[in-house]
Amino acid sequence: MKLADRVNALTPSTTLAITAKAKSLKNEGHDVIGLGAGEPDFNTPSYILDAAKEAMDQGFTKYTASGGTLELKQAIIDKMKSDHALNYTEKEVIVTTGAKHALYTLFQVILNPDDEVIIPAPYWVSYPEQIKLAQGQPVFVNAEEQNNFKITREQLQQAITEKTKAIIINSPSNPTGVMYSKEELEALGEVCLEHGLLIISDEIYEKLIYTQDKHVSIAQLSKDLKEQTIIINGVSKSHAMTGWRIGYAVGNQKIIQAMTNLASHSTSNPTSIAQAAALKAYTDSREQALSEMKAAFTQRLNTTYEWLTAIPGITCVKPKGAFYLFPNVKQAVEMNGFDSVDAWVEALLEEEKVALVPGSGFGSPNNVRLSYATGLDQLEEATKRIQHFVETHQV
Repeated sequence: MKLADRVNALTPSTTLAITAKAKSLKNEGHDVIGLGAGEPDFNTPSYILDAAKEAMDQGFTKYTASGGTLELKQAIIDKMKSDHALNYTEKEVIVTTGAKHALYTLFQVILNPDDEVIIPAPYWVSYPEQIKLAQGQPVFVNAEEQNNFKITREQLQQAITEKTKAIIINSPSNPTGVMYSKEELEALGEVCLEHGLLIISDEIYEKLIYTQDKHVSIAQLSKDLKEQTIIINGVSKSHAMTGWRIGYAVGNQKIIQAMTNLASHSTSNPTSIAQAAALKAYTDSREQALSEMKAAFTQRLNTTYEWLTAIPGITCVKPKGAFYLFPNVKQAVEMNGFDSVDAWVEALLEEEKVALVPGSGFGSPNNVRLSYATGLDQLEEATKRIQHFVETHQV
């Protein structure tokens, strides 16, 4: 049977491919250190687990409204007001089966064939694939490494055509960990307002920042920008709840209603029990678990950054958030006699049993993504193996 053209056009996930290879080697008994993880290595806090158990015991196991429970929507509304001084109504919020599903549903309801969406590169691997599934066209704008992987207003202006519908802003970013300042967002926002572009602000890593910099949502900069922005977020990263699959979108009522209508025919609703857990995450003021996670990530970032940049041929823009390093390994790859970063990564996994994700999957072929969402001892051993690999393969 012939598959649909839109599925055949998809690019397989580089992250999942390297994870599968690492798992295969592990199953063969090899001591593999996997640094491809896109999730915190901490368990969901116990008070959230308890809320889920209580919900089950009380019979909260049935369908909910397609767009999420009113209680969870209200908690999200309260969070947006508290964190960003943004006011939304219940009709401007949809709870989804993860932030990824929020993005997927959004693209399905806003894009017509050949509509263009601007994506700063490096980018999260699913952005272009979801746009293609909605019959849209991803348009990549290269965020230069010398500009800390951030695009400028001039670059954005040059990328806009009569077909441009939206732009994605991911701050802090996956895979780079960099974040836009208020001034940088204002500059991009002016261009978006001038051309009537919908701004898709992916803020899933907003709570994982390790400097004194404050996260700024572009929607909070002005009333006009708020009206033109859809914010995507969720509890996956902030509360170590990746497997619970609760995300959300807030913004324009017409778009949110269309997303809700589509969800009613696809997922029915986010899992009731997971919604109860997310409600507890947003209504309980305990910050100890998040503080402990951030402290661990801060230590890992600073220490691993020093280890990694001491390796010959490897440089790195130091991230401010998320839990990834995105080093440039082009010089090391050339020193080691490989034709590409992908080949270098594959050989590293085969020989040293360290799994990194090649930057080609993120639109940046000279880089690799390394997750520090794992123990410091594992990170130390991994960087030692990488250094050994680089030094022994010099040609």
